[in-house]
Amino acid sequence: MPSFLRGTICTLSLSCALVPASHGIAATPATSATEGTACAPAKPCAAPLPVRVVIVTMFEIGEDSGDAAGEFQLWKERRHLDTRIPFPHGYHDLYYNPDSQILAMVTGVGTARSATATMAVGLDPRFDLSKAYWLVAGIAGIDPQDASIGSAAWARYLVDGDLAHEIDAREIPADWKSGYFPLDRKGPNDPAPPPKNGAMFELNGALREWAYRLTKDISLPDDPAIRAERMRYSGFPNAQRPPFVLKGEQLSAMTFWHGKLMNQWANDWVRYWTQGQGDFVTSAMEETGTYQAIDYLDRIHRVDKNRFMVLRAGSNYSMPPPGHKAADYLLRENEGYSGMTAALESLYLVGSKVVDELIDHWDHYGETVPQ
Repeated sequence: MPSFLRGTICTLSLSCALVPASHGIAATPATSATEGTACAPAKPCAAPLPVRVVIVTMFEIGEDSGDAAGEFQLWKERRHLDTRIPFPHGYHDLYYNPDSQILAMVTGVGTARSATATMAVGLDPRFDLSKAYWLVAGIAGIDPQDASIGSAAWARYLVDGDLAHEIDAREIPADWKSGYFPLDRKGPNDPAPPPKNGAMFELNGALREWAYRLTKDISLPDDPAIRAERMRYSGFPNAQRPPFVLKGEQLSAMTFWHGKLMNQWANDWVRYWTQGQGDFVTSAMEETGTYQAIDYLDRIHRVDKNRFMVLRAGSNYSMPPPGHKAADYLLRENEGYSGMTAALESLYLVGSKVVDELIDHWDHYGETVPQ
């Protein structure tokens, strides 16, 4: 049985029947005194669960707890997210803590899954998300020009790397830097401003600044393994620094790219779409899909898009160190990201600082978005 079908189960709106699931046997709800208020997935719900923070992760490895951690596991274990809420119309069941009112989700990898899972949660009548803050907390490739593996970056701009024209690099004209360029443009050298086709999103800059100021001095985990890895990046002083918190933009693309030339493309792409206001720092797959769903949900007042934050931590560099071939290094990293453990710890440490501040002062932040 998949890990997300084990644990405790909650189908009620305000009180949950917490029933341990025996190994290999699905748990069933116990009879509750509030049985009349029970809410089934996607059905009308008279008293939805209040949610203060939604933790958005993209994947888990193996079980949800007790083994090698993916993005979800540390949040589940350390935040006591023990109330399992069936989510058959999504990738992975949801988990909730009725005391802190934290809801956590695993969207699945890729833009399609992240967008549909976020939309499904947002439209689910079992939850009151009207005041919820959303924290995307995931690993990423990180530009060695800006930071080191294990570092965590708060994004303001989310740029889509998939909406484009492309021709094979072996066929590009001599004056083109790449064969990849925006839709509706006449090539990568076209100076026309970015088209408004949903390829770039700007988050609440004031909230990003608040989160960064709150967390910028946190000491992030370091260890000999990632220290040795970053020392390979001679000539890249930021890549050789111990992990730190920074601000930087997020590029979302379904293709897992790698290499010096692709890294230059990523910097040019983000600079183009943000009209010089943003600097590429992290690469992942999901954010533009996740936030597109949030934007649509905001239009019908199901969520507040001004309460949405993106935190990505570097599990691997987006280009190889000097003297190494892109193909060789990519295949090496695919065997296990060198900064995976450090990145997951950084995500939890930095993200938790923000979550604690919001929850500990909910009387204020529930009504007023940080400035």
